[in-house]
Amino acid sequence: MVTVFKQDGLSFRVFPNDHLPSHVHVFKAGGEARIEIAGKDGKAHAITNNGLNRKDLAKAVALVQENQALLLQKWSEYHGEIH
Repeated sequence: MVTVFKQDGLSFRVFPNDHLPSHVHVFKAGGEARIEIAGKDGKAHAITNNGLNRKDLAKAVALVQENQALLLQKWSEYHGEIH
């Protein structure tokens, strides 16, 4: 896995051998969420949440949205296809 960036105690990572839809794994204090980088509406959406509190999950989704171009670029570097 590749850490793309860290902010507010959250670590945003892309796994090289992952699957569609294009998404990022977000970690904090033993919790993990998977967030779709750009859904059908073009916005970030939580796919799963295992242990992040509501505030951290909302912050993670907002940061994925703010950094969407960077995250899609990283996804594309490893996977080519963006969905």
